[in-house]
Amino acid sequence: MDRPLPALRNSVARLHQLCRGLDDAQLALQSYAGEWSIADVLSHLGSAAVIMRRRLEDTQAGVETPEEFTPAVWDEWNAKSPRARADDALVADEGVLEALESVSREDRARLRFPMGPLSLGFDEFTALRLNEHAFHTWDIEVVFDDDAHLPGDAVVVVVDNLGLIARFTGRPTGEVRDIAVRTTDPARDFAVRLSADAVELGAGAGGDESDLVLPAEAFCRLVYGRLDPDHTPAFTGDESILDTLRAVFPGP
Repeated sequence: MDRPLPALRNSVARLHQLCRGLDDAQLALQSYAGEWSIADVLSHLGSAAVIMRRRLEDTQAGVETPEEFTPAVWDEWNAKSPRARADDALVADEGVLEALESVSREDRARLRFPMGPLSLGFDEFTALRLNEHAFHTWDIEVVFDDDAHLPGDAVVVVVDNLGLIARFTGRPTGEVRDIAVRTTDPARDFAVRLSADAVELGAGAGGDESDLVLPAEAFCRLVYGRLDPDHTPAFTGDESILDTLRAVFPGP
């Protein structure tokens, strides 16, 4: 996995450039993220930034973050006006990035972040923020640019974390089959294994007999439930395979 912090810095710059000039009417527009407005998406990113920064600081101090902290942050952000959500989100977004960038090399090597049943290293912890940040930035950008796509420096990080994310986004549909997927830019081979009650995304065997070949950027969006027909680039394979995978990965 490529180091995610430089890509996160670029994603933050991308989001801020996109959102700094939005007026109140634009903040009220529906984003790509379900029923969320653009202000709602920014609020989600802002509250998540506050929570992540507190978890980072607590982990560095060797203490646990109180369970009541996260719901209290959500309540605070839910009470904000759309304009405050947007403005405060950009401040919190820059704040957590600066906090991550300030972690020493020694701490980056030793810190472990518990996430449910998982224990993540610094790069993995940062990559979670990059994943969320890149996709929600796209959720906003695509409102104004139908040809918007994930930036390449984010894609090379996200594509190598898809197996972990698929554990949470995959939804069994009852179909039983294996689907071989090859991505380009960067090149990767995946195997999507569908069973009656499970979805597994792992490394594929490679070769030239993939069922589906498409850009890695598009496959990342597919696993995150963001590859509807109107936002699908050129690919090789049967459209029905994409329809199957769209049903399996409806989005988080």
